[in-house]
Amino acid sequence: MKKCTNCLLPETYETLVIAQDGSSCSMCKTSEFKQTNVDWDKRKLKLDEVIEKYRGKYDYDCIVPFSGGKDSTYTLYYLIKEYNIKPLVVRFDHGFMRGKHEDKTGRMIKQLGVDFINFTPNWDIVKKLMFEAFNRKTDFCWHCHTGIYSYPLQMALKFNVPLILWGEPLAEMSSYYTYEDDLIEWEDEEKFNMYRNLGITADDMHGMINREDDPIDRRDLLPYTYPELSELRKMDYYSVCLGSFIPWDYKKQTKIIMDELGWDGDELEGVPETINQEYAKVECWMQGTRDYIKYLKRGYGRVTQLVNFEIRNGRMSTEEAQKWIDEYEGKKPQSLQVFLEYMGMTEKEFYDTVRKFVVPPFEPDFENMPLMEKVHDMDEWYREDNRKQ
Repeated sequence: MKKCTNCLLPETYETLVIAQDGSSCSMCKTSEFKQTNVDWDKRKLKLDEVIEKYRGKYDYDCIVPFSGGKDSTYTLYYLIKEYNIKPLVVRFDHGFMRGKHEDKTGRMIKQLGVDFINFTPNWDIVKKLMFEAFNRKTDFCWHCHTGIYSYPLQMALKFNVPLILWGEPLAEMSSYYTYEDDLIEWEDEEKFNMYRNLGITADDMHGMINREDDPIDRRDLLPYTYPELSELRKMDYYSVCLGSFIPWDYKKQTKIIMDELGWDGDELEGVPETINQEYAKVECWMQGTRDYIKYLKRGYGRVTQLVNFEIRNGRMSTEEAQKWIDEYEGKKPQSLQVFLEYMGMTEKEFYDTVRKFVVPPFEPDFENMPLMEKVHDMDEWYREDNRKQ
């Protein structure tokens, strides 16, 4: 399998284009452009203008979608400290929030002094959505991604708050977007339908899970429904990524929120703390299984994604990064058993489904996947077996 010899991303990485000699890739070029060609002072002035355009004209100055992870926490912190704005913080709870993460989220919301809405959808519906999305796309997180990117827009309409400020731009991890041509990356309907919802709308999903012997109320899919574009335009909405205006650097930003807010990371399945210094995705106990599916399909996992950021930012050598990949990737997470319980699925059925979606030229060895050690809080996770206790 061909890889970029610089950052180690493989040819199976979605949207990636590797140079003919393998010495760089489209993500390396985007990173280089970001570091050498972007006028970040000019972009910051544009953000100043955006903030002032909406400040003080509505019940809230902006909506900040929030998971409590490193990116959304830094976004909220930066906007309050830099602009002293009054935000409405909105969180869509995907159902896998870890206990330590919940505790620190409550603490930070109090520290920052903001109004906070937390929405938790119907778990029985979530399981149906997970099952359908996994079997059709091997991505059981449809409910999470559609909810995260549609529900805050619904709250923007409900409270008439046109400005929605997200954090990390997709240009950091995909060639769908770049930093060229003074591009401001929107979180709009086009991006939602192209990337966030896997090409499956809430209406589509309702048709898939609604059965004669198990009818589903269409209203149960409202949290996953993107608002009417005409209504958003009528409100003059402006839904953009903070990382289009300021240079995004996970390590620097994580250090800031650790020092200023006491934010803390956690273990993540299959990732050594040594390289997970950005503590990516530590809020979700299903992340290990999601990364495992990605590895089975495309031949890379979370470690590859983390080290390529470090390489492109000059903080790790390619040789050192390859050692971490060789040691940690390609192992089965213990959270897989929890996922199988949720889905009422056997491990064989899981592998039979994933097998259909493997991206050539990668060929996984389904029969010989060593088991990871379990993370410290796994015994605290919700299990279906304990539902009636």
